[in-house]
Amino acid sequence: MSVRLDKLLSRLGLASRSGVKDMLKAGRVRVNGEIIRDPSFQTPLEAEVALDGKLLDTRLDRHLMLYKPAGVLTAREDPRQKTVMELLPPLYTALGCMPVGRLDKDTTGILLLTTDGELAHRLISPDRHVDKVYEARVEGCLNDSDIQLFARGIPLKDFTALPAKLEILSPDTGRVTVQEGKYHQVKRMFGAVGKPVIALHRLSFGPLPLDDGLAPGQFRELTEGETAALYEAAGLNA
Repeated sequence: MSVRLDKLLSRLGLASRSGVKDMLKAGRVRVNGEIIRDPSFQTPLEAEVALDGKLLDTRLDRHLMLYKPAGVLTAREDPRQKTVMELLPPLYTALGCMPVGRLDKDTTGILLLTTDGELAHRLISPDRHVDKVYEARVEGCLNDSDIQLFARGIPLKDFTALPAKLEILSPDTGRVTVQEGKYHQVKRMFGAVGKPVIALHRLSFGPLPLDDGLAPGQFRELTEGETAALYEAAGLNA
């Protein structure tokens, strides 16, 4: 596969299409060691591309793990509030990275982001049965009755939540595994059994746990093995 050189460089967020043309005209860009001035040059995706002598990472597909902190919206952009995309270098916005599902503003934990829209859609589809594991601190004391209610599936105002696994970690803290990710779902499930959520943290998404080495607000790209595991969970070929 190949891509126009001006499109590739602009997708990487280096400059606008017109700015990229100026770079090329000035002879600042080399492909496999050769200066290329033609914006329409078809560049193999595996080619070595250098700007001002520095090799570029030209991968257009990216998959990230972010430790989402509290107080940040899971959205591409918002005119009034800070979003998760503002925690990332501009490159990822330029490449079209998007959050996989969403975490509420005050919810913390693992958030995946990807440039692959089909992968994102499959991972959050209840039809795929991809587990999401949360730890919740609640008002009141959890009990065996709550475990049974979660296991049966909890009727909510607009839908009935699929059966979920609830483990009691302490009287006011539970670990819940769900296969959906609807708006405020986990909070609504606990609220429906009379145990409002005080704090919510997502521990894992599908086969991937939150990296212990990440602090709130930090991110990293997924390894090849992690990416392959996600595609397998989504029923897709990487």
